[in-house]
Amino acid sequence: MLQLFLGVERQTTRLALLGAILMLIVSVTLGFYQVMTRFVFDAPSTWSEVISRSAMIWCVFLGAAAGFRGGFMMSVEVIYRLVPGRRLIWLEGFIAACCALVLLVLIYFGTAMTLRVQTQMLSGLEVSIAWAYASMPVGASFALIAVVARLLAQAAGQEIIGPDLEDALPGSPAITGSDMEQMSVNPSKSGAVPVKPDNRSERP
Repeated sequence: MLQLFLGVERQTTRLALLGAILMLIVSVTLGFYQVMTRFVFDAPSTWSEVISRSAMIWCVFLGAAAGFRGGFMMSVEVIYRLVPGRRLIWLEGFIAACCALVLLVLIYFGTAMTLRVQTQMLSGLEVSIAWAYASMPVGASFALIAVVARLLAQAAGQEIIGPDLEDALPGSPAITGSDMEQMSVNPSKSGAVPVKPDNRSERP
């Protein structure tokens, strides 16, 4: 059941990331077009700026799913070093609960706002502004799935809890020095990629 959920989450997060990339391409392209029409042809476009701004909003909310899933959001790593290793999963659970609460608020109020502004139109276009507001509940839904999947994968021991190997210091609670030594000897057990030591003394 867990593997099925993680498989579905991989597809949803990939879909959200592809959508974010597409929206970024659209936003940058239309932004360039807007500059060209305004300063080169002296005939500013009345529709490109609105679509470019809406596409950037979609890009941010859709891209949040991949950020949450990969743990790329800002974190205070000193907290990971202060918490004992066996209790780190509780820290991750608390963080996931806070993220889920914020995302649920975005889904609820984002949906309400989207329904409320259906009759309003985007400036210069005969398109409902609700399409722009819909990015909040849609993006937050993708991100919520990613948050739950990350916590479940960590609880099942499929992903490392705490700072990455490259950022962790020897003796940190998340990954101790003996753990790093064991990973370098037998990386297949830990599932982590061993870090090549930087031996500056061997350099000429």
